Amino acid sequence: MKVDLGPDPSLVYRPDVDPEMAKSKGSFRNYTSGPLLDRVFTTYKLMHTHQTVDFVMRKRIQFGSFSYKKMTVMEAVDMLDDLVDESDPDVDFPNSFHAFQTAEGIRKAHPDKDWFHLVGLLHDLGKILALWGEPQWAVVGDTFPVGCRPQASVVFCDSTFQDNPDLQDPRYSTELGMYQPHCGLENVLMSWGHDEYLYQMMKFNKFSLPSEAFYMVRFHSFYPWHTGGDYRQLCSQQDLDMLPWVQEFNKFDLYTKCPDLPEVKSLRPYYQGLIDKYCPGILSWILAR
Repeated sequence: MKVDLGPDPSLVYRPDVDPEMAKSKGSFRNYTSGPLLDRVFTTYKLMHTHQTVDFVMRKRIQFGSFSYKKMTVMEAVDMLDDLVDESDPDVDFPNSFHAFQTAEGIRKAHPDKDWFHLVGLLHDLGKILALWGEPQWAVVGDTFPVGCRPQASVVFCDSTFQDNPDLQDPRYSTELGMYQPHCGLENVLMSWGHDEYLYQMMKFNKFSLPSEAFYMVRFHSFYPWHTGGDYRQLCSQQDLDMLPWVQEFNKFDLYTKCPDLPEVKSLRPYYQGLIDKYCPGILSWILAR
């Protein structure tokens, strides 16, 4: 059974969307009218209402022991084919093809960085959360820090946070909120979704990837930071040093989709070799409910 995630708002209303690419998407990138606008707005309204410090802490506890579902990385890649992610309504190929397309785009541009190729394959594996009944607003979409006032480049910032209880709490409603200046993003509580889930899963399973890889996975949907230029008051020098890597990854995540599908069967042995090198064997994925 395929799970319909609805339109992924992480690919809509982007400040860096190329106009020509937007035109090629037709009604998907309709910024002013139509049912997609309503659906995307509703998704963000739910996200910005319910993503609170308490909610994120509960999700970290709920999924944090990774004690229930056991499988390999390649099995998780194959599970992406059970998701109908309507963030790309103009294409009808399985989600795993996007993983391989992203990875192959990186491999072509950075042939000497095999760990980077693997990040391309891994980055969206957290979307398997949808197979366990997680709502769309807690799986996909642009991410942001909870525990402080949302900044201007957060999508629909001015019209979707009114019912978020944290903004009525003086501990969380200032620019810094519960954080210290330049505390570092590693000490920031990010909104819950596929990025944060996979980042925590990779740490739990001790993936032997470099720090750049963990940054790419955790922050590839953090558009207010890597594209909007916001939340610099929370950043450490390490975060600023890592920012160009996240931006480099994002180019391939967004712009490698095309109707020319990769020959996945022929690519699997190469990527299985990378999995065996950096994250081998049967891994722990999800906590039983």
